[in-house]
Amino acid sequence: MSRIWKSLSLVILTLCAALAFAQEPVLKPFVLASKGAGDVAQKVEATKAALAKAGFTVAGSYSPYANTTVIGVTGDELRSTAAKSEHGGYGAAMRVAVVRVKDEVQVSYTNPPYWAGVYRMNGDLKDTAAKLQAALGRVEEFGANGLTPAQLRKYHYAFGMEYFNEDNSLAGYGSHEEAVKAVEAGLAAGKQGVTKVYRVDVAGKKEVLFGVAMKGPADSRMMDDAYLMSEIDFKEVKSAAHLPYDILVADNKVFAQYARFRIAVSFPDLSMMGANSFMNIMKSPEAIREALALTVGGKKDAR
Repeated sequence: MSRIWKSLSLVILTLCAALAFAQEPVLKPFVLASKGAGDVAQKVEATKAALAKAGFTVAGSYSPYANTTVIGVTGDELRSTAAKSEHGGYGAAMRVAVVRVKDEVQVSYTNPPYWAGVYRMNGDLKDTAAKLQAALGRVEEFGANGLTPAQLRKYHYAFGMEYFNEDNSLAGYGSHEEAVKAVEAGLAAGKQGVTKVYRVDVAGKKEVLFGVAMKGPADSRMMDDAYLMSEIDFKEVKSAAHLPYDILVADNKVFAQYARFRIAVSFPDLSMMGANSFMNIMKSPEAIREALALTVGGKKDAR
C-alpha cells in the first residue's frame, strides 16, 4: 500500500510541476513598438522625447550602421532592481532601436521581463515594461519562439556553452574608482575599435554599466557591430536592440558576458550551421573578448 501511495504522490508532484511550468509566461527578447512610414532621424528624436516624458533617462545613443540608431535608456526601477543581485548591473539599461527597413521605420526595444530573467535579477521589471509600452507602443514580442523565466535564468545555448554567471573577467584594479577610470580612459582612446555609447551607474552599489560600440578594421571584422548584425539579424523585423555590447565594472573588477552567451540569448533560435548561422561568426566571441580586455587594460588572453 505504501508503494502505491509513494507512486501516486510522485505522479501528483510531477503533474503539479508540469502545471506550474505550463503557467509560466513565454517571453521573447524584443518588443516591436511600432512600424510605418517616416524618417529615421525624426523618429529618433520623437522616441527620445517620448521616453523622457515617460520618466526614462536617455543614457546615450549611436548609429552602428546605416538607417539604424540604438538608444540606451534607464530609470529608477532598472537601477534599483539592478542593485539587488550579483551582476544585476547588466540589466540597469534597456535598449531601443529605430531602424529603416525598405519603406518603413521600425521602433523596437528589449523586453524587460525577458532580460530580467536572463540577468537573474531580483524582480521582473514589469513596471518598466508597462512604461515602455505606454511611451512607445506595443505590436508584438519577437526574436524567438519564446522561453519561460525559469528557462531564462538557467539559459545556455548548448552543452559546453557559457551560462550568465560565467562571464569574462577582463581586468582587476585596486579600487572601484580606479577600475571605472581605466574603462573610461580605454573607451575614450578607442584603440581597439571599442568606444563608449553610454554609462549607467547602479543605485547604491559599486557597479557601472557601459554600453560600447565595436568597430573593427577590415582584418578584424569579427568583432564589428555591422558585420555581426549583417550575419545574424536577417529577418524582416530587425533585432538591432541587441546592440550595443556591455562592459560591467563590479567593485574593482571589469567583466563582460562571453559572446557565446550574450549573442545566443538575443538570438536563441539562430541555427548552429548554414546560412545566417553561428558558424559564420564562429571567431567573433574570442575577437570580442580580446578587444574588450585590451580596451579596459587587461591582457589579450584574459578570462
